[in-house]
Parts: sequence; structure tokens; C-alpha cells
Amino acid sequence: MTYCLGIKTRDGLIGLSDGRITSGSQLSSARKVTMMGSGSDRFFIMNSGLRSVRDKTLAYLRRDMQKRRGESYSTMLDAVSAFTACLRQVAAEDKESLEASKLHFNLHAIVGGQLAEDREPYMFLVYPEGNWIEVDERTPYLSIGATAYGKPILDRALTYGTDMQTALKLAYLSFDSTRFSSNDVGFPIDMVSYHAESRSWRQSNYDYDDLSEQRQWWNRNLTELARRMPDGPWVETLVPEEMRPRRIAEETA
Repeated sequence: MTYCLGIKTRDGLIGLSDGRITSGSQLSSARKVTMMGSGSDRFFIMNSGLRSVRDKTLAYLRRDMQKRRGESYSTMLDAVSAFTACLRQVAAEDKESLEASKLHFNLHAIVGGQLAEDREPYMFLVYPEGNWIEVDERTPYLSIGATAYGKPILDRALTYGTDMQTALKLAYLSFDSTRFSSNDVGFPIDMVSYHAESRSWRQSNYDYDDLSEQRQWWNRNLTELARRMPDGPWVETLVPEEMRPRRIAEETA
């Protein structure tokens, strides 16, 4: 399992992927986000699913890009179409034998960037069959892998108008919620950002100790906010009467 998240806001794009690889009882780490192209004409691809399918698909995509003699795709639609063509080719070659070995052909991908003829950044979620959907302003993120745990905070707090600094925090918190509840997701994490106005990319990776301050702050304040939340109607029926004055005393201390 993995956790990959792509966010599109008014400022640009954010990509986050965990680096944990599980195989039976074995744990290792590997980069799950790949930058393709050069200069400002770049785009990222994040994957979940069989590593062998991912590597072969990306190898075919690199071969296709090399045939273009250094020229990048003109638009992100061209790029995602090339990626899906490579994915379908791998499926035609390997899907039958993988399924005969009881392995699912389950590659999912998030592809995002802005190329020379694009009016704005674009981001797509690609399914194993090669079809895709595009992120929109109403739900400005796409996630693959163990998606359930990090979804609530994104649905509650992230909008298309969220500034990039806040969106980066929400991306991390969605990962941290997933990491906390899923043993198959963990550090290190890779993060990329694309600033639309300057058409510039930035990329970095972080390990467990790098984000200890943020993790501790969130745990401490989340607990404190729950304590300070107004009492609900359950107090009168579910809290013993002798405990109620103590709670009031604690809040006024």
C-alpha cells in the first residue's frame, strides 16, 4: 500500500508521496514520485500499485520522450495520453501473466504539471485501464493508495483558494493521519511544488525526525481543541453528575 496526494490550488500544484515499500514482513523505502522532462517543461508522476508495472511503464514513457529528440510534449493532455498509451502497452504484454500468478494489474497514477501550450497547470488521475479523470476546483485534490484516512481533513479544510503554505500543511496532515492509521504507509515522504505564476518547480524529501515539531504540535493542539469543544447534550445523560463540576473547574482554572 502507499499514499500519494496531488493538490491543485490557485497558486499551483503540490505532490506528496510516502516512501514506504512493504513486501510480506520486509520494509524498505523507494521514491514514488518521478519528474519527467527538463527545465520548466516538466511534470510529475506518482504511482501506487505493482512496482514492476510502474517501472516498465515509465521506461516506455522515457523511450517515447527520447524519440522526440529533446522536445517535450506541448500540453499536459499530450503527456497524459502518452503515459496511458505506455500503460496500455504494458497491460497488453504483462496483464495476463500477472493475473495467472494471482497478481492484480493495479497501477494508478497522478500526473500533474504545466507545459508550453497549457493556459494553467493540470492534474489527472489515471486508472489501470488507461482512462483518466481531471481534478477540478470543487474537489481540488486527487489521492491514490490508502486514501480513506487522509481524506476527512482535506474535505473539511482544503479549497481551490487555499494558499500554497496552508495547502502544504494540509498535505502533510493528511499523510500523517494516514501514517498513524495504516502500517503500510510511512516515512520518508517526497514533496514537490509547482508555482504557476513563476512556472517554477521545487522538490524535497523529509524523514520522521524532520517533522517532529509539526507532529507534536498537531497532536497536542488536536487534543486541546477536543477538550475545549462545547459540551453536547450527552453531558446531561451520559456524564455522572459528580464529574460535571470537576470539568467546569478544570476549564475555569
